[in-house]
Amino acid sequence: MKVALFTDTFLPDVNGVAKTLGRWTRFLESKGAECKVYAPASVTEDDPDPFRVERFYSIPFVLYPECRLAIPNPLYIRKSLHAFQPTIVHCATPFNLGLFGLYYARRHGTPFVASYHTHFDQYLSHYKIPWVEPTLWKYMQWFHQSCSKVYVPSESTRQHLASKGLNNLEIWSRGVDTQRFQPEVNRQEVLNVYGVDASKFILLYVGRLAPEKSVEVAFDTFAGLPEHIRVDAHLIVAGDGPSAEALRERYGEQHNITFTGFVQGEALAALYAAADVFLFPSATETFGNVVLESMAAGTVVVGAAAGGVQDTIEHGVTGMLCKPGDVSAFVETVKGLHASPEQRRTMEHAGRAYALQQSWDEIFAKLYNSYEEVSKVGKISGLRPDDMRMIR
Repeated sequence: MKVALFTDTFLPDVNGVAKTLGRWTRFLESKGAECKVYAPASVTEDDPDPFRVERFYSIPFVLYPECRLAIPNPLYIRKSLHAFQPTIVHCATPFNLGLFGLYYARRHGTPFVASYHTHFDQYLSHYKIPWVEPTLWKYMQWFHQSCSKVYVPSESTRQHLASKGLNNLEIWSRGVDTQRFQPEVNRQEVLNVYGVDASKFILLYVGRLAPEKSVEVAFDTFAGLPEHIRVDAHLIVAGDGPSAEALRERYGEQHNITFTGFVQGEALAALYAAADVFLFPSATETFGNVVLESMAAGTVVVGAAAGGVQDTIEHGVTGMLCKPGDVSAFVETVKGLHASPEQRRTMEHAGRAYALQQSWDEIFAKLYNSYEEVSKVGKISGLRPDDMRMIR
C-alpha cells in the first residue's frame, strides 16, 4: 500500500489533527505501507522527517491562523505523485492541497478517501461571516462526492455531515496514550511550577484561546462561583491563540487566575492530573482530544453537551455535560463537584476506565482495514476537462 496524504497541518505542528495524522502515518509504516505527506511549511520548527513530508510555502488560514493554507507548486506535486505512484489518496483537507489530491485521484482513477476534522461552518458566526455557510456547504458536497469514504471522528459529526448531504461516512474515532496521561502525579510539585497553591480547588482549561472555543464561559463560570468557593479556588488556563492577549488583559491581574501559555508533552499530562476539574465549554468540537486526555489523567470533565464532547462523556458517569453557553449550568455543576469529592472520585475512576478502552492500535487497525476495503473496490473516475488542467 502506498498512501499519499494531503493535509493543512502536520507534525511538528501541535494540534489534535497534526498529532493524529502523525500517529497514523507511523502506524501505516509499521504495517509496511509507504507514505508521502503533502503539507504546508511548518512555522514551529524544522521538519523532523523532510524525506517523507513534501512542504510548501503557506499563509495563515483566516479562521484558524495556527493552521496554514499551502501555496502549492503544481508541477512539483505532479512530478512527486508520478514518481510515488500512490495506491490510495487521503485528503485531510478540502482546501488548497486537498484539491490537488482530489484531482490526481480522479484523473488517474486512484482510490480516494477524505477525513473531516474541523467544523469550520460553526466557526463562521464567531468570526462574523455567517453568510459564507451556504457556499461552504455547496463546496464541501462537491469536494466529497468522489470519496469512497469520508472518515469522521464522532457520531455527532457523522450526523451533522449526513444532514448536509455528505455520503459514505464512517467513524474514525480517537485514542489516548494512557501511559502518558495518567493520574499519578506529585500535585504540589506540578503546581509550584506555575506559582499555584496546591491546597486550592483547581479548575483547568486546556485548548486554543479563540472565539469558537467559548473560553469566556470558563472565566464567567469561575467568576460566578459563590465567594466562599472562589476564594478557595484557582483557575489555570493552558493554551494560546488569537484571543490570548485580550483575555490576559482582562483577567491576567487576578491573583487566582493563571495563564500558563502553551503547554505540551509530560508537562501537560501532569497539569491535567494535578487539577480537580477540567472545564471545557467549547461546543464546536468534532471530537475534543483534550476531553479524553483529561479523563485518562483521572480528572473529571465538565463539558458542553454538543459536538464530539457529548459523544465521549457519559453525563453523570464519566463526566458532566452542560447546555452550551449556559454559564449558570456550568456554575451549578462546579459547585456540586466542589461540595462532593466522593462524586468526583467516582467519575474520575469511571473516566479513566473509559479512556483505557480507547486504544490507538485498535482504532488504527480498523482504519487500515477500511483502507484495504477501499483499495479492493477499485478506482474512481469523473474528471471533467476543465478540472485543474495544470495537474496533467
